[in-house]
Amino acid sequence: MEKVKLEELRYPIGKFEVPSAISEEQISEWIAILEHYPNKLELLVNELSTSQLESPYRPGGWTVRQVIHHVADSHHHSYIRFKWALTEETPVIKPYLEKEWAELFDTRTAPIELSLNHLRAVHAKLVYLLKGLSSSDLKRSFIHPESTESTTIEENIGRYVWHGNHHYNHIKNLLQREGWI
Repeated sequence: MEKVKLEELRYPIGKFEVPSAISEEQISEWIAILEHYPNKLELLVNELSTSQLESPYRPGGWTVRQVIHHVADSHHHSYIRFKWALTEETPVIKPYLEKEWAELFDTRTAPIELSLNHLRAVHAKLVYLLKGLSSSDLKRSFIHPESTESTTIEENIGRYVWHGNHHYNHIKNLLQREGWI
C-alpha cells in the first residue's frame, strides 16, 4: 500500500496540533464532546459481529476490538494524568506501552462491553472533574518523560478529544470501506 494512503489510514483526522490559544468556549466545547463520546462510540460499534470486531482498521493495524479496548485504557490513563497535574507540581507522568497492552489477552479477546462500560464511567468522572476546574487549574501541567514536554490540562483536554475522534474515525472509515454502514 502506498505511503500516503497508509498515512491517511493511520491518521484519518490528521495529527493533533495544540491550538495557539485555547478559549473558555473551546474548553466547554471539548468537555461536551468528551461527555458524549462514550455513547457516540457505542452507537458505532455495539451491533458489530465478532468477525467485524476482529477486522483490522488498516493493514498491520489493530482490530476494532483492540481499538475499543485501547481507547478505554488510554482515557483511563488520561484521567489519572489530569489528577496528577492537579495534585502535584508539574509531575512527570508514567507512560504505558500501548502496543504491548494491545497484545494482552484481554485486549485481544474481551467483550467490548467491558471497555464501553469502563469508558462511560471514566468519561463521567472526567467530565465532572473538568467542569469544576478554574482557569488556573487549566494551566497546571505534567511532563511526559518521552518528549520531556510540558502539557497543560487545557491542552490535554483537546488531545483526548482528538484521540477519541482519531480512533472513532479508524473504526468508522473501516465500516464505510467494507460497506458495513
